[in-house]
Amino acid sequence: MSFEFVDKIMASPDAPKQVDALLEAMKDEKKRRHDFREWITPAVKAEFINGEVILHSPVKKRHFEVTDLLSSLLSFYVSLRKLGRIATGRAMIALTRNDYEPDLVFFNKEKYDTFTDDQMLFPTPDFVVEILSKKTASIDRGIKKQDYAAHGIAEYWIIDPIKQNIEQYVLLSKSTHYAPPKTYGLADEIESHVIKGFVIPVQAIFDEAVNVEVMQELTKRG
Repeated sequence: MSFEFVDKIMASPDAPKQVDALLEAMKDEKKRRHDFREWITPAVKAEFINGEVILHSPVKKRHFEVTDLLSSLLSFYVSLRKLGRIATGRAMIALTRNDYEPDLVFFNKEKYDTFTDDQMLFPTPDFVVEILSKKTASIDRGIKKQDYAAHGIAEYWIIDPIKQNIEQYVLLSKSTHYAPPKTYGLADEIESHVIKGFVIPVQAIFDEAVNVEVMQELTKRG
């Protein structure tokens, strides 16, 4: 982590004023984050990102179809192997500064078993999936990717439902940055680095018939 900005502030004659202004801004942001958590309801999909409330519009058909097809495979596999739990759409994860509602997350069993029935804010997941839309693409590839890596989320998939591909980001060893992504298309298979043994053809999350075939194969494997 670079602290060049600290050196820059300390070299300024008005360093105390800059620090006071930053502390005041963070105090105000903390209050707005508290207000956001009090305001948010299950009927609203929104996130708190760098001090701003980001409201999301209703998803398109291709978005929820991809979510359903991927979550059905992941949920079945994770449940079968007793690896933890998959949550989709409305599980709010609370990171150091921001609150997100990713399209899909995976918590390993050890972490998931610590959650209470009434819990509404969740810690850093082990694996995250975001499905692109025109409105969210810059956030998914920008602040979210940076924040997920900084908080040690070991694997991050960005799915493009129009191009029908998956960008797979894997955390570098002992780092807070992802390795350059690998992109998988309809002709490829993708294997998770976090959910051990989970290997599927990319087409299975875009084609229901293929999805059913993969589900049957997973059932046979046990």
